[in-house]
Amino acid sequence: MTPAEEVAEVTEAQEAAQNLPLLLAGAKRWFDDALTASMRAAGEQPLSSAQGQVFALLDAEGTTVAELARRLGVTRQTAHQAVHGLLALGLLEQVPDPASARNRLIRITAEGARVHRRAQATLAVVEEVLSDRIGVAEAAALRAALTLPRGEPPVVAAP
Repeated sequence: MTPAEEVAEVTEAQEAAQNLPLLLAGAKRWFDDALTASMRAAGEQPLSSAQGQVFALLDAEGTTVAELARRLGVTRQTAHQAVHGLLALGLLEQVPDPASARNRLIRITAEGARVHRRAQATLAVVEEVLSDRIGVAEAAALRAALTLPRGEPPVVAAP
């Protein structure tokens, strides 16, 4: 590789690092790492990011795996894998769906609710740490910006 090609490659890498989706992914990874390490330190079984998202997306009365997959934006097989691991840990349970004999609903167990409450409390503390590090106003602005309605994803032509 020539020196000019190396410079071009470094410049492209720097531009990519400033890409907003990558910055958001890095911030999510920071939260996930903090949550995993904190839960592990508290003696809890660490969960994958996908498994953690399942808890946030379950309805109180239960949710089918197909609906979870839709909400997660993944295949049914991927959602089933996340759910299966949580079933094995006793954090979720399967129950018959009263609306359909063919479906089963996934619900949080009492132990799953306890772990979920602990994870939510841990994330609140992690958010406080972030506020201390980047500033309270900046953290509040970040939250406000991320909760604004974005509408449907645009379809655009690259310049």
